[in-house]
Amino acid sequence: MLRKTIIVLAIAAALSACGQGGKDAAKSDNTTAQADGKKDAKAVQLLVAPEDVLTVQSNALASGPVITGSIQPERRADLRAEVSAIVLQVLKENGEPVKRGDVLVKLDETSIRDSLMSAEESSRAATQAFEQSQRALERLKTLRASGMTSAQALDDAEVRRNTAQSEVSAAKARLVAARQQVDRTVVRAPFDGIVSDRKVSPGDTASIGKELLKVIDPASMRFEGRVSADKIAAVKLGQPVLFRVNGYGEQQFAGKVRRIDPSANDITRQVEVLVSFTGENQPRVAGLYAEGRIDAELSDVLMLPESALVKTGDKTYAWKVKGGALAKVDLGMGTRDARTGNYEVRTGLAAGDTVLRHPNSNLKDGQKVEMAAAKAPASTLAAAGNGQAQGK
Repeated sequence: MLRKTIIVLAIAAALSACGQGGKDAAKSDNTTAQADGKKDAKAVQLLVAPEDVLTVQSNALASGPVITGSIQPERRADLRAEVSAIVLQVLKENGEPVKRGDVLVKLDETSIRDSLMSAEESSRAATQAFEQSQRALERLKTLRASGMTSAQALDDAEVRRNTAQSEVSAAKARLVAARQQVDRTVVRAPFDGIVSDRKVSPGDTASIGKELLKVIDPASMRFEGRVSADKIAAVKLGQPVLFRVNGYGEQQFAGKVRRIDPSANDITRQVEVLVSFTGENQPRVAGLYAEGRIDAELSDVLMLPESALVKTGDKTYAWKVKGGALAKVDLGMGTRDARTGNYEVRTGLAAGDTVLRHPNSNLKDGQKVEMAAAKAPASTLAAAGNGQAQGK
C-alpha cells in the first residue's frame, strides 16, 4: 500500500514540473517576440537611393501666348493646265521626288500642233509679202529719182511696205503664241521637291485652270500659326517658339517668329504668325496640326517634374524627405512649362528641399527613411578587384 502511494506522489510531482516548465517556455517566447517587435519598430522602413530623390531648384519658366496652326511648306506649287487637252501621261506619283525641269504630265498636242503649223505658214507668207513690197519700193525710188514715176506711186508703195511689215510682226507674235501653247502641253517641275497631290489620270480632260498636281519642297517647312488678337501685343519678331506637331508624339520643335500678319481674320479674330524652324530638326510632312507657346517672357520659379507630383482630386502634393522621415506636403501649383513639361510650384516647397522622384501609393506621413550609399562606378569596382587579386 505504501509503495502505491509513493508511485502516485512521484507521478504528481513529475506532472507539476512539466507544467511549470511549459509556462516558463511560453513566457520566454513572449518576451522574445516583444523584443523582436520593438527591434522592428526601431528599424528603417524605407531605403532610398540617391537617384530616387531630387532637389527642388529654381528654373526659368517661359510664358506667352498660345499659338496653333499647321505645318506648311514655304515652296509649293499648284500646277494647273494652261491649255484644254486630253491627259496622255502622268509620269510621277504621290511621294515621288522630282528635280527642276522633270516632266510630270503630258497633254495631247495634236490640235495645238496643227495651230502651230498654220502659224508658221502665215509667218512665212507675211515675210515673203514684206520682201516683195520692199523690193517694189526700192524700184520706185530709183524711177522717182530719174523722173519716170510720180510721187503718189512712191507713197503708195511705201504704205504697202509698211502694211506688210506689220503683218510680219503679227504673224511672228502668233507663231510665238502657238509654240508656247505646244510647250504648255508638257508640265514640268518648277523646283526640286516631291509630288504631294496627284489630281488627274491618263484619259482625263484637262480644261484651262484645272489642277493637275501639287509639288512641295519638304526642306522648306514652316509653322503657319494663329494667335488670339488679345495676346498679339506680346508677340515680337525673333521671339523663340516651342511647339509639338501631331504625329510626332512628345517630340518638341523649336522655331522663331519671322512674320506677324498686320491684320486679324474677320471671322476668328486671330492674327496669323509665321514661325520658321531653327536647327535641322523639322517634320517632313505638310498639313499636320501643331500647337505651342511663344516665349514672350521668362521668369525664375520653382519647378518639379510631373513624376514627382501626386494628385488627389483637386489637390496636389509631394513627399518631402526631411530629418530622416517623409513628410506629405500640399502644393500650390502654377502653369506647365511647354518646353520641359515641368510644373511651377508656387507654395509648399523651397529651393533646396529634397523630394521623392517617383512616389508610390504605399508611403505614409512620418515614415522613416534611410539614404542608401551611392553605387560605385564599374571602373572603380574593377580596379578594386584587380588590387585584391594582385595582393593574393
